[in-house]
Amino acid sequence: MAEEVLMTLGEYQFGMSTAAFEEMSRSTQYRWASQARLTREPAMQYMGPGSTTIKLKGSIYPHFRGGLGQMPNMRAEAETGEPLTLVDGRGNNLGRFCIKEISDTEGVFIGPGIPRRIDFSLSLELYGEDGLPPSGGSNGGDGGGDNGGGIFNWLSLFS
Repeated sequence: MAEEVLMTLGEYQFGMSTAAFEEMSRSTQYRWASQARLTREPAMQYMGPGSTTIKLKGSIYPHFRGGLGQMPNMRAEAETGEPLTLVDGRGNNLGRFCIKEISDTEGVFIGPGIPRRIDFSLSLELYGEDGLPPSGGSNGGDGGGDNGGGIFNWLSLFS
C-alpha cells in the first residue's frame, strides 16, 4: 500500500509513517496605510498583501515508523537556506515558504535517551516571490504605474 502523504515541504514529506501533523494554522496579514487628512479622520489605503504564516504541530512516534531521524531531516531541509515549495496532500501548490522555526519536545522515554514520542512544531512564512505584483488591483491595472501596459518604462520620463 502506498504511503499517504499529508504534505510535502521541499524534499521532506509529512506522512503517517514519518511526521504526521495534527494541526495546521494559517495566518494572512493585509497591509493598510493610514493617510492623514486635514479636519477629518485618517483614510486607510490598501497597500497589498502582507505576510502569510503557516504553523504545523504534530507528533512523531519513532518506534512505530520513521525512526529518530525525522527531526534532523526537518532541520537539514531548513538549513539549506532556500525557500521550499509547500504542496498539500491534495496536490495544491501553496507556494514557496521559508522555515522560520522548528521546535520539538521529546517524551515518554523507553531506553537510554530514546523517546517514544516527539512533539514538534514548524513555523513557515511565505517567501514573497520577486517580480511584478498580480494584475487586477483596485485601479484595474497591474500596479506598475503605466496604465496597464506591463513594466513601467522609466526612460519615458527623460524623453
